[in-house]
Amino acid sequence: MTTPTNTHTNAAALALGDDALVLSHRLGEWMGHAPVLEEEVALANIALDLLGQARILLSMAGDEDELAYLREERAFRNLQLVEQPNGDFAHTIARQLYFSTYQHLLYAQLATGAGLFAGLAAKAVKEVAYHRDHAEQWTLRLGDGTELSHERMQRACDALWRFTGEMFRPVHGLDLDGTDLGSAWLESVKDVLGRAGLTVPEGPRTGAWSAGAGREGLHTESFGRMLAEMQHLHRSHPGASW
Repeated sequence: MTTPTNTHTNAAALALGDDALVLSHRLGEWMGHAPVLEEEVALANIALDLLGQARILLSMAGDEDELAYLREERAFRNLQLVEQPNGDFAHTIARQLYFSTYQHLLYAQLATGAGLFAGLAAKAVKEVAYHRDHAEQWTLRLGDGTELSHERMQRACDALWRFTGEMFRPVHGLDLDGTDLGSAWLESVKDVLGRAGLTVPEGPRTGAWSAGAGREGLHTESFGRMLAEMQHLHRSHPGASW
């Protein structure tokens, strides 16, 4: 019989693993479409880092391939933020800034503990520091660039803001203070947006009008299409070896 502790550990591993898996796939969609070759390589490297995290985390909860390719949409526990379509490049960067800032703070806390996620977090926090820096530098370039790049970056930050509150809701199996994490995240993001000449978005980040039920298995419309694409090959050739 599964103990409550294992149940909570599995829930946390699924939540964090699904975040990494889904965002990895989204970033992989830029391959062949990135603005410049150097950026295509950078996004591919970030996607591979996230995929590596996802494999470790999902293997803590079960068979990683089955969890990635055979679960239905409602069984995924990722944040709604990471499943949002790439949009234009500014939209991808805003999504990355919001998520990598959260993930870096999260793993930094987990790495200092003695829990089951400490080892993964200690390694991943170094990777995520690069992800955050990459998103920060592009936010500064776009926000403080041309009139058009500034407008697109501001529009992207505004559009994704309502998905950020979900990051700081409790996750079973993670002993973290969401309030402290949220405050540190907001301070960091405000600093970056301010230096980029961007306005901190208005409207609720948390509360009744904020988005986010991905942890409960409720996802946005675009996620179903993304999942069908991601799982197509595996489902079309069940049991095949390569």
